[in-house]
Amino acid sequence: MGRRNNTNVSDFILVGLTDSEEIGLVLFNLFLLIYLITVLGNAGMILIIRLDVQLHTPMYFFLSHLSFLDLSYSTVITPKTLENLVTSNKHISFGGCYSQMYVFIFLAATECCLLSSMAYDRYVAICNPLQYTVIVSTKLCCSLVTASCMIGFIDSTVTVLGMNTLHFCNSNVIHHFFCDTSPILALSCTDTRNVEIIIFILAGSTIVSSLIIVSVTYVSILSAILKINSTAGKRKAFSTCASHLLGVTIFYGSMIFTYLKPNSSYTLGRDQVASVFYTIVIPMLNPLIYSLRNKEVKNALLRVMQKRGSTRNFRGQ
Repeated sequence: MGRRNNTNVSDFILVGLTDSEEIGLVLFNLFLLIYLITVLGNAGMILIIRLDVQLHTPMYFFLSHLSFLDLSYSTVITPKTLENLVTSNKHISFGGCYSQMYVFIFLAATECCLLSSMAYDRYVAICNPLQYTVIVSTKLCCSLVTASCMIGFIDSTVTVLGMNTLHFCNSNVIHHFFCDTSPILALSCTDTRNVEIIIFILAGSTIVSSLIIVSVTYVSILSAILKINSTAGKRKAFSTCASHLLGVTIFYGSMIFTYLKPNSSYTLGRDQVASVFYTIVIPMLNPLIYSLRNKEVKNALLRVMQKRGSTRNFRGQ
């Protein structure tokens, strides 16, 4: 994905979010805080799930992979954004730009598919609880994660190969804070219709198909919950999927707003706000949503802390 003969551009300039030094400093501090919370939250979630044997279940298997994806694609975007906010060096190499775009698309598409896998897990847990451990086996979990990664790989590879055919005619200023498809398409001086169609089909098929799976499973879950006689039973059943439903709503809402529209409707300010939300904010929110609303995670954290405290006391003796 290095420099191509079909373009005179060897690097790009990421304009970023603001030209004001004062606003840039405020955003730097805010995004740095968000990124630190993202790293601590997602890395902590992975560590807790790994250390506590009571969380070695399919639900938390998927959740640990979700945390890894959030941590990864926040790291792909945020450090460069932070650099651009406080330095005058806003350049990114042609290969670096396309690499960032490739990894981001791979991670985002994989997360779409992983969220639909998590919805299926919740569907089986609520609608067929007696056979849950048989249906959602370790083999199935690994297969679903692998399939999600393969879809992400196909989406990112085909998209970047299509983007790599564009000409830029010495114009290298990207009006965005990272290398996304829409601002790069807007920058190109060639006909981008074919590439737009490819991106729309890939993004549309991944987002819409996974969203359909999520919607169908949650309609079935809601139907099963309404059939439960006791109020306590309904509340307990709903609580098992409420966190996932909230995370899905936030993620898909911002992704649909950004990608399932023609490139001609690209608007710098509006799209940047949406992009900040799903690249920087959502990776921070997911571990908070799944931990603060989940008693099992809270209890697991207490067990891990108590275990470490007991170990230290034993060594001190």
